[in-house]
Amino acid sequence: MSNPTGPLLLLDGASLWFRAFYAIPEKITAPDGQPVNALRGFTDMVAALIKQHRPSRLTVCLDLDWRPTFRVDLVPSYKAHRLADAADPEVEEVPDTLTPQVDMILRMLEAAGIATAGADGLEADDVIGTLATRERDSEVIVVSGDRDLMQLVRDDPAPPVRLFYVGQGLAKAQLWGPAEVAAKYGVPQQNAGPAYADMATLRGDASDGLPGVAGIGDKSAATLISRFGSLEALRAAVADPAADLAKGVRAKLAAADDYLRAAAQVVRVVRDAEVEFSRTDALPAAPVDPAALDGLAAAYNAESPIKRLVTAMRANA
Repeated sequence: MSNPTGPLLLLDGASLWFRAFYAIPEKITAPDGQPVNALRGFTDMVAALIKQHRPSRLTVCLDLDWRPTFRVDLVPSYKAHRLADAADPEVEEVPDTLTPQVDMILRMLEAAGIATAGADGLEADDVIGTLATRERDSEVIVVSGDRDLMQLVRDDPAPPVRLFYVGQGLAKAQLWGPAEVAAKYGVPQQNAGPAYADMATLRGDASDGLPGVAGIGDKSAATLISRFGSLEALRAAVADPAADLAKGVRAKLAAADDYLRAAAQVVRVVRDAEVEFSRTDALPAAPVDPAALDGLAAAYNAESPIKRLVTAMRANA
């Protein structure tokens, strides 16, 4: 098996293959003419991540429901702008040439022996949140371009959890822990992860269809959470006439109280999901089905990236 003392690497699958799809030209195709840009780019990302972080275990986490019902029930605008058809709340707008490549990627991972994991009715973020929260042995490194996963960073209780944020691409990726989140966003370092989630709830996130509180931006949201300690404490202060809050701020927060109560549950990831794995998350030192992987490499015009993945797996042993 691979490096026994390495971290647990949790990859946000869709986040990575969407980035690969848009970073590499679609003119790269398989012999049958199908685009394979996302497959090739994703495979190279996984190889690079293994080489850089030398994990003992690795799981690619999947969206089994990209827009969970409980989140939509709480905030109906949640990801509504991503619907392919406004009449069908289950179909996400995805490029036609990416969808077939997701199946290719899953076949490649299976032949390589790399685990995938999902939870019925939940997003990859919830799978990642659950696996990171319950880990008790290895350092956890979450790989995603989703800033919301900064809510998971921790130093205590050990082991630590870090976010390897790839929002600007793998070459510019940064490793975020509590100190980095606190320094960047002005939240308290001692509870930087939960404080980030509270700040994000106040601020909102247009990319997820969450409007936030009108008139409250990053800085004012961070200041309020730092001052009161949590969103719950801040809402209690708004309801307390004796609390020291500027009249205008109190009015904005009071008007948005129903939204804040609901959005807090939308922003926070699930940490107790029933996660199902395709296989053990131990990263093998060599592909579990080399013949199948070679066949996929030829069929998908992906010999070079798959060779780099296999080389990274062997070097990690």
